[in-house]
Amino acid sequence: MIYCIRSKEGTQTIYTHPEVTDLTSDIFDFCSSMTDEQDGRARELIERAAAKWPLRILHVLSDAGAPLRFSRLMERVEGISQKVLTQTLRTLERDGLIIRTLYPEVPPRVEYELTSLGRDLLMQVATLWRWIVEHLDDFDARKAVKLMATANA
Repeated sequence: MIYCIRSKEGTQTIYTHPEVTDLTSDIFDFCSSMTDEQDGRARELIERAAAKWPLRILHVLSDAGAPLRFSRLMERVEGISQKVLTQTLRTLERDGLIIRTLYPEVPPRVEYELTSLGRDLLMQVATLWRWIVEHLDDFDARKAVKLMATANA
């Protein structure tokens, strides 16, 4: 597998462990044409999306298939505080992954729903998520080997 790692000097290609088969496609060709600014923005978005709550919230909105009110989201996203849900929803809205609709009623009604960009991101992440779940035993086995090697050293 090849990883594209950008540094201030430019793009480098680093090959991982020899057990891993090299990719033969040009899947990482885009790395050589990325600017430092694009690389930084992409990394920021990846970090925000991969944080503890955003993907869970996007998944809940996707499963709902319709806009959800804040209170319904609170019920469906177990373990999240009201403050963190509010902050995460604001970030997702700022990134264009969800739409917040405020209805001028008394009391005010606010609903959240996925944008097409949010749906696309969730579909891409679902592929990675599925791959990780399918390989959990492989990760556990590698971790066990490393732990045994450390214990025997």
